Amino acid sequence: MNLDDLEKIDDIQDFLNGTQQVIFKVLEGKDERYRWTQRTLVKFHYKGLRRQEKGLIIRFVMKVTGYSRAQTKRLIQQYDRTGKVKRHQQTCNGFNRRYLPEDIVLLAKMDELHEVPSGPIMKKLCERAYRLEGSKKFERLSTISVSHIYNLRHSIPYSRQRFTFEKTKKKAASIGERRKPAPNGEPGYLRIDTVHQGDLDGKKGVYHINAVDVVTQFEIVVTVEGISEAFLLPALQFLLEAFPFVIKGFHSDNGSEYINYKVAKLLEKMRVEFTKSRPRKSSDNALVESKNGSVVRKAWGYDHLPQRFAALINQVNQEHLNGYINFHRPCFFPETVVDKRGKEKKRYPYNRIMTPYQKLKSLDNAEQYLKEDMTLEMLDQVERAKTDSQAAEQFKQAKQDLYQQIFANTKKQTASA
Repeated sequence: MNLDDLEKIDDIQDFLNGTQQVIFKVLEGKDERYRWTQRTLVKFHYKGLRRQEKGLIIRFVMKVTGYSRAQTKRLIQQYDRTGKVKRHQQTCNGFNRRYLPEDIVLLAKMDELHEVPSGPIMKKLCERAYRLEGSKKFERLSTISVSHIYNLRHSIPYSRQRFTFEKTKKKAASIGERRKPAPNGEPGYLRIDTVHQGDLDGKKGVYHINAVDVVTQFEIVVTVEGISEAFLLPALQFLLEAFPFVIKGFHSDNGSEYINYKVAKLLEKMRVEFTKSRPRKSSDNALVESKNGSVVRKAWGYDHLPQRFAALINQVNQEHLNGYINFHRPCFFPETVVDKRGKEKKRYPYNRIMTPYQKLKSLDNAEQYLKEDMTLEMLDQVERAKTDSQAAEQFKQAKQDLYQQIFANTKKQTASA
């Protein structure tokens, strides 16, 4: 027996109770379901049925069509009004897509290259790729709004393409002046901090020394095996010499790796002002701590990196990372606004997003801040040597090659052990 053999309400009752064997399958396609529903309502004279019998018909239609009770009732109401159960295909014109699938793929690749920067930074990178580098494939993305970048990052085509800080121990010492430096718009006043690359089985990982200039956000990252003076002092001397401008100030938190007589003697020899953070003033060293997360952690992650590879990691920093973040990765620069009550507030307008080197060049008479053997023409050559994407891709490739070397070496040592 099949559905067409059901002629009476009692037959439907037996079918729903499971006492009547009927061969059937849930109908496929909306048009077929709608036509069957209309035939059934006409066949059993639905409008003239009693309330209990109508309930049986509703259950019968739900079982055969697979529709919910609410949808079944809507179809029956349509039959009551018009005598028909007819499908009304609803279409809308919608909007023309401005950003094509290839634009979303390009955005995903840029995010992968630049470690998913914020929306305004990504917009600036797309603008630079189109206007400065002349890449026509960035033409549409160069005009994208910041908010729509986040919309595209949550889209399905985008998704298809694609760690804790250790606080240093405080120790009272009469080294360094406890105050916040005042650069007065001049470069050369550094904030410095240490980022530890995790422990594994009781063994320490490498340490990244991160120094950021307050005014230009020019940044140098150096990786060392440990933070004892044997490793730290040569690294600090190299770091201070790596900046293109004269260093005037050196500010750290109260960690013992910096607050010691060896570091103080080095800074005094180089005639650099030494200051340290004040108690309950977390903003004193906030700039470099934010860069620890947005630059160092994005570049090297949180996983343990053995100390014996510190030299190789530092080589990647000097050859790729430092050049990329200073010449090819835009940063936010604040604008201070005083409200009616005299309170200062910082805003971050889009037109003030630029690379650290662009910020350095924008200073009045920027040449005066450079070291004797350095010129803006030399720095311009460094900037023009690579595009933003090339710099990011070269760093990414160098990092992948290094990780493969670390993994192969570690695997070999494990096998020999």
